Parts: sequence; structure tokens; C-alpha cells
Amino acid sequence: MSQKLISIGETAKKIGVSIDTLRRWDKKGRFLAVRKSGKRFYKENEINDFINQSTISASNLFKEAKNWVANPSPTELEKLFYCPNSLIFQTRLMKFENNLLQVDFLRETYSLISAITGEIGNNSFDHNLGNWPDIPGIFFGYDIEKREIILADRGQGIFKTLKRVRADLSSDEQAVRVAFSEIVSGRAPEARGNGLKFVRKIIQENAMRILFYTGSAKLELKKGDSDLLIEKQKTVLDGCLVLITF
Repeated sequence: MSQKLISIGETAKKIGVSIDTLRRWDKKGRFLAVRKSGKRFYKENEINDFINQSTISASNLFKEAKNWVANPSPTELEKLFYCPNSLIFQTRLMKFENNLLQVDFLRETYSLISAITGEIGNNSFDHNLGNWPDIPGIFFGYDIEKREIILADRGQGIFKTLKRVRADLSSDEQAVRVAFSEIVSGRAPEARGNGLKFVRKIIQENAMRILFYTGSAKLELKKGDSDLLIEKQKTVLDGCLVLITF
């Protein structure tokens, strides 16, 4: 049975990227086209698989997200991974949760995976509301086959956010430790970071792992860890960059 072929222009519209991006992905072997009469076409089922499961390898996604956060000059994100506002993020999060539900071995943990992803993504919007330094919104990509989720933002970062209600903080590393281990209070909407204690609890109790970068701090946490491993990094990120594995 022959597969329906879609033109490169229509494929670009369906996925939400430019034609030039599709050509570049084809040349790099990231999302292959079918050549017919010298033109690029794409199989309809492969397009649908790409949209539903973000089939670009997560290692490339992480590198792409890191470059976006670390670049001093803002660059345009591909629409497939860019959530400019919380409504779009929530819509994609619901789709992500539905995709997780289709995987048999994730039936008992899919809601927890979705919950911590939502908590981190929502933090970016809540804590940077009206204070985005340049590009608002977040990077949200995932590869269910590789069991990886990537979230990133070009926001203020945890230190600057918490400093508003904890003037005693003096470093990114200290701010991350507070965010993941202490209840931070303040007048609404100034309470900051409390959802990350929930993230910590879920990670510690389930077969998951998180790498969380912000400022000069890197946090690593996995199932069974009783303490937080926080290191100082040479590369400083103004926003946040997160990799979750499950």
C-alpha cells in the first residue's frame, strides 16, 4: 500500500517550521524527505509520527535548548518546541500526557511525569510574568522513546526570582538549594519556588532523574537521593534549562 506524499510546503505548515528548516533536517538526516522529480515530499504517516512524538533525538533537542538559553542575542525558536504563553504550553502538555498514556509501561507514572513537567513549565510563566528579559515563553520538547523531556526559558533565573523574598541569598547555588528544599513565603504573587519541592519528592520516589541548570548552578537528582547534588558551573545561564529522564 503506497503512502500519501505531502509537499514540503504543506509539511512545513503542519509541523510549524520553515521550508529551509526541513531542507536542513533532511540534509542532516534528522527528518528525511522522499525525492520525486527533484522535489522533496514527506510521507503522511511519518509527519504524524513526528508531530505526535517529537522524533528528533532528545540529545539534539537538549543542545538546541541550551544554545537558545545561553545565546546572548535572542534567536527565533522553531514553533514545534516554542510555547509563547501558558495556554499553548498547557495544550501541548495535555497532548504530551495523552501520548504517555499510550505507553503500557508508563500507565502508573504518566500522570506524575506530566505533573512535574507542568510544574516546571508553569513556574517559568508564573515567575517571569511581566519581567521577561527578552523572549517570553519556553522551550518544550520531548522524546518518549528515549524517555527524555527538555524545558528551557530565557527568564530571570531562580536566584533573581527568589532574591525578591529572600534578600539573604548570595549565590545561584544557594538559591537552587532553597528552591528545592525550603518553603518560601511572600505576599501573592511574590511567593516563589514552592512547586519545586513537589518536583523533588516525585523524583526521589520514582524511577526518574532531573538535571536543572540556572545561573551558574547545576542540580542533579534521582530516585533515592536523600540530599541535593548542586555544583557550580563555568557556563552561566540567565534563565533555566531542565532535562528530565523517566
